[in-house]
Amino acid sequence: MRLLYAQRYLSTFPLKVRTCVTQPSKLPRRPWPHPKIQRRLAHNPADDPDFQSIVDNPPNLVQSGRRHGPGLIILALIPITAFALGTWQVFRLGWKTELIARFEDRLVRQPLPLPPQIDPSAVKEFDYRRVYATGRLRHDKEMLIGPRMHDGNNGYLVVTPLERDGEGTTVLVNRGWIPKNLKNQKDRKDGLPQGEVTVEGLLREPWKKNYFTPANKPEQGEFYFPDVEEMARFAGSQPVWIEETMGRSTNQRFTS
Repeated sequence: MRLLYAQRYLSTFPLKVRTCVTQPSKLPRRPWPHPKIQRRLAHNPADDPDFQSIVDNPPNLVQSGRRHGPGLIILALIPITAFALGTWQVFRLGWKTELIARFEDRLVRQPLPLPPQIDPSAVKEFDYRRVYATGRLRHDKEMLIGPRMHDGNNGYLVVTPLERDGEGTTVLVNRGWIPKNLKNQKDRKDGLPQGEVTVEGLLREPWKKNYFTPANKPEQGEFYFPDVEEMARFAGSQPVWIEETMGRSTNQRFTS
């Protein structure tokens, strides 16, 4: 009786059966390793009884006989060049320090009277030495070196022979800089002392000419470089150069 009643109830109200489908992503992961790991484990060299490690059998160095390229040679030259330049700078610093000390010592000493005859080869040993000489300035043989810039202004260096007593005793005196508008002597008559004068200055070694300076033209009165020997031949003096030093500036001497 009860079974018959249950069958009738189920036929009247059919059951809805839910189907549960499990997604593939939610399936449990395989407990075994990845295939690549399996292959690596299956071919492990340590499992081979004949396997030898590099610790047991160290490698032998083999010389290939190949020469080094230019890059390695350049890398090797860099420290050598740096060492050579550093050594040169040290020696140059010592040379400059000694030179400055020697010149300072000469500048503080009392001026010496300039001998009548001077050996040109000995001037180098007395470079920047204070000297004085007495004579007459030959303004008729004056030479202008230029153009020369001074404080942004164009002008010339005035070089005048100093004629002293005795034959062959004349020397060249650099009297300083003048502006271009005072090139003619008539415009600076106060800067042309007459009679006997005493000049005090520095004895200087002749300069060396560079390749870019044009050649002097003494016959035309054009001098671009203080060539002491050439100017001495032109003026009939000794190849001796004196840089005149005075209390007032050079420009004031010619314009006052």
